[in-house]
Amino acid sequence: WHACGPGSILKYLIQSTTSLAERVLLIFSYRGYCSRRQRRLRKTLNFKMGNRHKFTGKKVTEDLLTDNRYLLLVLMDAERAWSYAMQLKQEANTEPRKRFHLLSRLRKAVKHAEELERLCESNRVDAKTKLEAQAYTAYLSGMLRFEHQEWKAAIEAFNKCKTIYEKLASAFTEEQAVLYNQRVEEISPNIRYCAYNIGDQSAINELMQMRLRSGGTEGLLAEKLEALITQTRAKQAATMSEVEWRGRTVPVKIDKVRIFLLGLADNEAAIAQAESEGTKERLFESMLSECRDAIQAVREELKPDQKQRDYTLDGESGKVSNLQYLHSYLTYIKLSTAIRRNENMAKGLQKALLQQQPEDDSKRSPRPQDLIRLYDIILQNLVELLQLPGLEEDRAFQKEIGLKTLVFKAYRCFFIAQSYVLVKKWSEALVLYDRVLKYANEVNSDAGTFRNSLKDLPDVQELITQVRSEKCSLQAAAILDANDSHQTETSSQVRDNKPLVERFETFCLDPSLVTKQANLVHFPPGFQPIPCKPLFFDLALNHVAFPPLEDKLEQKTKSGLTGYIKGIFGFRS
Repeated sequence: WHACGPGSILKYLIQSTTSLAERVLLIFSYRGYCSRRQRRLRKTLNFKMGNRHKFTGKKVTEDLLTDNRYLLLVLMDAERAWSYAMQLKQEANTEPRKRFHLLSRLRKAVKHAEELERLCESNRVDAKTKLEAQAYTAYLSGMLRFEHQEWKAAIEAFNKCKTIYEKLASAFTEEQAVLYNQRVEEISPNIRYCAYNIGDQSAINELMQMRLRSGGTEGLLAEKLEALITQTRAKQAATMSEVEWRGRTVPVKIDKVRIFLLGLADNEAAIAQAESEGTKERLFESMLSECRDAIQAVREELKPDQKQRDYTLDGESGKVSNLQYLHSYLTYIKLSTAIRRNENMAKGLQKALLQQQPEDDSKRSPRPQDLIRLYDIILQNLVELLQLPGLEEDRAFQKEIGLKTLVFKAYRCFFIAQSYVLVKKWSEALVLYDRVLKYANEVNSDAGTFRNSLKDLPDVQELITQVRSEKCSLQAAAILDANDSHQTETSSQVRDNKPLVERFETFCLDPSLVTKQANLVHFPPGFQPIPCKPLFFDLALNHVAFPPLEDKLEQKTKSGLTGYIKGIFGFRS
């Protein structure tokens, strides 16, 4: 628990979650972990509170500090109470009555922390642990005072905690100092908020910058800080009455739109100063969300019949109503922010492609197709910009958007060509590279006075240089690929159009045999001559002369009564 403060493991896990349900679940899990850890410690140390039938309270005393695990018993009591308070903090958003239970658990956590600090004053505890126990108690005490809105007592406790951690960070190695400095950064927003409530008006600017740089705040300060920033902007919005865009001034009467326009510069500055890509992405999403809310507020004011009437007002000059023009301005901000966000994502993917890291099965590596999709979205946003009401006659705006479209079309064609190179379609890639050069040259020739508006876009001249080098590499790869194909075409790989049944005696590499169009036999088979079945015709029978058979025939003789009698008695020969 050294230098980590209350719930350090829990805070690390919460940073990777977004939904309220996940955060509540993590807090509940950490509370259960503290209870189980304490039960294991009591069992290991044989420090039980009575038996099953009777409770006998025991306290950790200085005499038991021969084993430092007794300090962990008191620490787990404080951590369990603190985690329960954080759980109730999340639930109190929908059930206000739980706030009373929240304050009770925070008081319990402070009580256990004070007991821990008292035990650490023993001579058996080193100086580092004593200081950390004091900082731990000061932090929990500051949180309790913070919830009670006792700003002076809270800022004193937080300052004491911050001072201890700064001294510890300067006294140890860099690896240990990182933990202490992290705790200092977590405490600083609380100190600024308390200072603002005491009366320091300059603290609000520091709080806003800290919030924007970090992309959001977690913990007890989050909701209070959001409400404070909204309240401050609302006060400033009361003095804002109009906005000027592209030479036209329109009044702003909607409070939500005023608040958004006042915070627009701060959001853009924070995005420019953000160090990590994750922070930039969160700031872009936050800015787009606020812009969508402002647009929705304007749409509610634009009733269907009023919208049509205002749009046709002053039709001879082609102007639209002030409210419709304000809607176009907010839509322009939304689409421009979306283009910048997608462009930022494309830059990150390009860096990942250039690094050429070894493939990892657990993580999908970026591909040129991912960049093509992003540039498709950007081009669609540019088309929507051209269709904004009130800007149809603005030739400068149309020309500027046209040049931006050419720039992103060039990059889109470039990555399409890269995808063709990966599958060795050299001719298609070469044609696309020529198309990239055509777009880039059009931008260079037509830029003129629009170079200032194009300076934030990707460099076209750098793209031209890269395309020329890629064309040389492509031509070389195509020649090498053709030579390799010619050299590998040996006798064992040469095949003719004979089916497999006719070339069993010859080994031949034929990839078509494993496809659905395998050439196995001739089908349908060809005709072959076969002998006809013989037919016998009896034509010689009429010309055959048979030998006489009279001598073999029995002679019939005439016989009378005598012959009849001989026949009866068997005397007939």
